[in-house]
Amino acid sequence: MAPNFPGMNPYLENPSLWSEVHSWLIVELARSLNPLLIPKYRAAVEKRVYLDALLVGIPDASVFQQNPEAEQASAVTTGVITKPIRVTLPLTEEIIERYLEIREVKTGKVVTVVEVLSPKNKRVGEGREKYLTKRQKVLNSATHLVEIDLLRTGNFMPMDASIRSDYRILVSRANLRPEAELYPFNVRESIPQFLFPLQPPEREPVVNLSEILGQVYQEAALDLAIDYSQQPVPPLSESDYQWVRSLTES
Repeated sequence: MAPNFPGMNPYLENPSLWSEVHSWLIVELARSLNPLLIPKYRAAVEKRVYLDALLVGIPDASVFQQNPEAEQASAVTTGVITKPIRVTLPLTEEIIERYLEIREVKTGKVVTVVEVLSPKNKRVGEGREKYLTKRQKVLNSATHLVEIDLLRTGNFMPMDASIRSDYRILVSRANLRPEAELYPFNVRESIPQFLFPLQPPEREPVVNLSEILGQVYQEAALDLAIDYSQQPVPPLSESDYQWVRSLTES
């Protein structure tokens, strides 16, 4: 039985699922926003592409066989060589990260950028460097930023307040910088609704991220890919996991 989570479903953070969840969420956000934005604005799905290092393990070997003729001439002979040290080699993989741009239809101007963080954005490496460069470019512009972090692990994005939480939503309005609005929440709490920033004095729509995630869960049939009898990946604390177990029994 699937738990009835009041907010974020921690099982969606599993690395084997997150890429799919991320893509669905970006599309569902665009789909839910466009009826509220048109005809003056539209939500466009964009992508960021880069190469990142991926370490692949190389198996060791210690025994090899002689040539077939030698095997036929006598008993099978094997030669034993020195066992090598197991190492990993960096290979590169192409990373595609999708995000939203809210554009003014008449001028094409980007009014708001919406980012849903990926694991690579939150750990040291090329993905974080690329994202932080893009983030700073937006913060130095006249474009609003909505940054959605639904991952418990990794490094938080830079800001002056050291507020701890499982998840967070940041709304940075260009006209109010350097101040921004932070919505921190934990796994047992509901996902905060927030006003979506547009050009003043436009009326700002309310974003119900919990409802959008519910649509993703249903349309992607994610219940078929999750085993709720096991700890999620990454794991919860024991007390939070017992709380999850209690939801399946209620």
